Amino acid sequence: MNRPIKAGKLYSGGFSLNVLTEDELYEIHLGTLEILKTTGVYVESEEAREIFRSGGAEINEKDKVVTFPPYLVEDSIRSAPDTFHAYGRIPESDVVLEANRVTFTNFGEGIMFVDPFTGEHRETTKKDVEMAARVIDHLEHVETYERCMLSHDKHHSVQALHNAEASLTNTTKHHWLGPVDRYQCGKIIEICCAIAGSEEKFRERPFLTFVTCPISPLKLSSHHCDIIIEAAMHGIGVNCIGMAMSGGSSPIHIAGTLVQQNAEILSSLVLSQLVRKGTSFIYASSTCPLDMRQATATVGSPETGIINAAVARLASYYNLPSFAAGG
Repeated sequence: MNRPIKAGKLYSGGFSLNVLTEDELYEIHLGTLEILKTTGVYVESEEAREIFRSGGAEINEKDKVVTFPPYLVEDSIRSAPDTFHAYGRIPESDVVLEANRVTFTNFGEGIMFVDPFTGEHRETTKKDVEMAARVIDHLEHVETYERCMLSHDKHHSVQALHNAEASLTNTTKHHWLGPVDRYQCGKIIEICCAIAGSEEKFRERPFLTFVTCPISPLKLSSHHCDIIIEAAMHGIGVNCIGMAMSGGSSPIHIAGTLVQQNAEILSSLVLSQLVRKGTSFIYASSTCPLDMRQATATVGSPETGIINAAVARLASYYNLPSFAAGG
């Protein structure tokens, strides 16, 4: 099991970027609980609303809005594991995510590609996904793999299946994958069970984690809920990536964006824990400000780095493993 070095630990030396104090983290937490209790979250899935109802949340069926008592949110935070084992297809590729340990993964997803052989600028294909997985499999300091390209040559209704096959058969590293919808969730799990040898063996060492995103502001779509439910039912972790855009789909100031996104991620966490208590959950973010003049995502802005650092602090505050996009 690979246990990378830790960052930000107060030994005799070292470097860390702590953009929020403990008091500020607590204020963000209290603001989040207030939003979840009074404003609530729009939940598109009827099944998810029923799960929330059975767990003690209040449901406005007319508006499909769920409000959460603070105890339910805090109980769910406590029940999620603070250590995540990112198993590979072989033990040598296993990685531990916990308490400030820093690992790296590639980013996704590339939809256009400069062909290294022809120089053509074109859409990516399944063959490109396969080749990229092989490259990343050989990069020592990229410990886990996120599907980095898209199989444009396959129908969109089954693209995630082809992405999964192309990736899983060409890397031994732990795999982060967005399954898109419930149908493909089930089929991808079947692929993983076949690779592992059985469902029991895959449950023992789940080498794939589903990636899914709430929709800002304050919406859990049906597909998002389906992925969380399927993952929890099959013993698979969920990497829940908040993608609020400061000044666009969230408040323009960073504190407001953090509170809103925190509500979206924690409501997703509650769903996972109500389906199966103890389900692994990654607190994640790919959030950045909106460029008001160009209407583009400023992924390279200083504010993006600040948000990422704040997200890492929030995840640590909740004792959850974190995942932040580079920028």
